[in-house]
Amino acid sequence: MPNPKTGTVTFDVTKAVNEIKAGKVEYRVDKSGNIHVPIGKVSFEDNKLVENFNTIFETMMKVKPAAAKGTYMKNVTISTTMGPGVKVDSSTVK
Repeated sequence: MPNPKTGTVTFDVTKAVNEIKAGKVEYRVDKSGNIHVPIGKVSFEDNKLVENFNTIFETMMKVKPAAAKGTYMKNVTISTTMGPGVKVDSSTVK
């Protein structure tokens, strides 16, 4: 749904289109601490999906709050929109 907070409803259409074309990605976190972010579509090549996953993983590790102690990401699971999740061994991620 269009939402002014996410930038999908705006009077500056040119800016919004340019941001999306530049690769703007929005993620959300639920109450349990799960991060929801798309990494690609079915039509993407395998290496592009892996590249997108690695980029998102690195970004999440960079935005770790300084006050957070211990293991920041305990589990990593990827899934399709309505499919079952597949666990990823986060120790093998670059």
